[in-house]
Amino acid sequence: MASTGIMMSFLMAMVVLAAVEAANKTPTICNVRVSELGECLPAITGNKPSWPTKGCCKVMHKVKLPCLCKYKDKFLQYGISPKNAMAVPKKCGLKLPAQCRG
Repeated sequence: MASTGIMMSFLMAMVVLAAVEAANKTPTICNVRVSELGECLPAITGNKPSWPTKGCCKVMHKVKLPCLCKYKDKFLQYGISPKNAMAVPKKCGLKLPAQCRG
């Protein structure tokens, strides 16, 4: 189970990133609301993250993946494994753009 500290760090990171990206009153990152990204927390946190839920995959299908890849190197700063985060789209049946792999 992921620690509360990691979850809070992730949410804070998403809020900060949303503040940078937001062009309107609803904070968004890569085409999805920050609150929607919270659906995927269990799938990206901890040593053995859970499989993404249907709700998480629904969010992933709305995400602009090339945009999300820009944040890949920032995840570690907030206690999120980039490997775990980049595995979620594939687990949801999506193909990562070439710039996201590796």
